[in-house]
Amino acid sequence: MTSIIELLLFPSGLFVLALGLAYEWVDRKLLAQMQNRIGPRWFQPFADLIKLLAKEEIVPEGVNRVLFLGLPVVALAGALTAALYVPLLGLAPAYSFPGDLIVTVYLLSLLTLCMGLAGANTLDRFSLIGATRTLTQLFSYEAPFMLALLAPALVAGTWQISGIVAHADGQWMLLTQPLGFIVAIIGLMGKLEMPPFDAPEAETEIVAGALTEYSGRGYALFRLGKNVELVVGLTLVAAFYLGGVLNPIDFVLKTGGLLLVMVGVHAVMTRMRIEQTVGLWWRYGALLVLVQILIQLVWKVAAA
Repeated sequence: MTSIIELLLFPSGLFVLALGLAYEWVDRKLLAQMQNRIGPRWFQPFADLIKLLAKEEIVPEGVNRVLFLGLPVVALAGALTAALYVPLLGLAPAYSFPGDLIVTVYLLSLLTLCMGLAGANTLDRFSLIGATRTLTQLFSYEAPFMLALLAPALVAGTWQISGIVAHADGQWMLLTQPLGFIVAIIGLMGKLEMPPFDAPEAETEIVAGALTEYSGRGYALFRLGKNVELVVGLTLVAAFYLGGVLNPIDFVLKTGGLLLVMVGVHAVMTRMRIEQTVGLWWRYGALLVLVQILIQLVWKVAAA
């Protein structure tokens, strides 16, 4: 009974969905304040979700109906499964096993893969262009983001998230691995297609990118998946680089601070073109982390 409650209600399941909506509101509210606007009320993301769930789900002609309806469900399921292995609110993960970091990283990629397949499944030109950009940007940001999370794992000597968090308890790896921290933040923004790395869904160019043909429940599930992935990504970066997440207050302060940094980048930068987001980051993002990992390994050998 306890396991069912942990999976469905708290600390996973419905709680993660509610937390994702709350972080979406914080994101929008902070951006509005930086742009000298009022911003949405606290319940606006929930109201938007209810509106989308109540709308009719229109399936376009010429698409695979099973894929069209199933991909949003798989995307959200992958994000929720990844939440099982991270210390949400500073609590112990709902489930943990050796090597769960690798599984979590790949589950975080499932959302983007589903979005790319969803766009490629339609005949709409905007969706096809968005799908191409989505998958291209995924391959460019996935390797640097993964390397940025593996760097603390190498220092801790384990691939288990709980073990890495225990090793980082009180030790701010941001100070010893600043390059990895920067790459992790930018990589997370790129994975989530947050501005200025939102070329795959640029509304002024290709409407809504890969999700142009989606409405109603399908679009709502994709949005929920992004919100959950934002929470999971912020939790991993805070737990690995900011001395762990010791309690709910520590969790809120550290993940909120990271979100503030990401919103600040959004506020001061304009959208980058797809060749800028892909070409520059693929070359230099992974290289920076590899150089830092090499330095850490040399330092570890020398200290031994």
